[in-house]
Amino acid sequence: MSDVEQEQIVEEVAVEQQESTSISIEDALKVVLRTSLVHDGLARGLREASKALSRREAQLCVLCDSVTEESIIKLVEALCNEPEEKIPLIKVSDAKLLGEWAGLCQLDQEGNARKVVGASCVVVKSWGADSDERNILLEHFSQQ
Repeated sequence: MSDVEQEQIVEEVAVEQQESTSISIEDALKVVLRTSLVHDGLARGLREASKALSRREAQLCVLCDSVTEESIIKLVEALCNEPEEKIPLIKVSDAKLLGEWAGLCQLDQEGNARKVVGASCVVVKSWGADSDERNILLEHFSQQ
C-alpha cells in the first residue's frame, strides 16, 4: 500500500506545480496585495497613495479605472511616470474588488467579504515576503 500512496503524492505535487505557472496577473496581484497588507506595506486610498508616490516609497501602484474624477487618474499616472524613477502601474476595473483585495472590508465567519469599501488607488510600499506571484508581476512589467 505504501507504494501506491507514494505514487499519488508525486502526481499531486506535479499537478500543483503546473497550476502555479498558469496564475493570471489578477490572481498574482491579489496575493501580492494580501502579503503586503500582512507585512504593513500597503498604502490604501488616494491620500496615502499620493504621499507614498511623491516620497518615492512605492514599489507598485494599482489604480481603479472606474474613478469618476479624471484629475485623480491624471495625478496618479503623473506621479508614477516621473522621469527619475518610473513606478509600475496596474489598472483594475472595479473599485470594490480592489478594496476587498486591499483589506477594506469585514469578513464573516465563513471568510466571505462583507461591507466592502471601494478603493480608488492602492500602493505597495514593501512587498513583504518574496513569492512566486511577486516574480510573475515583476516579469510582466519587464516585458512591457
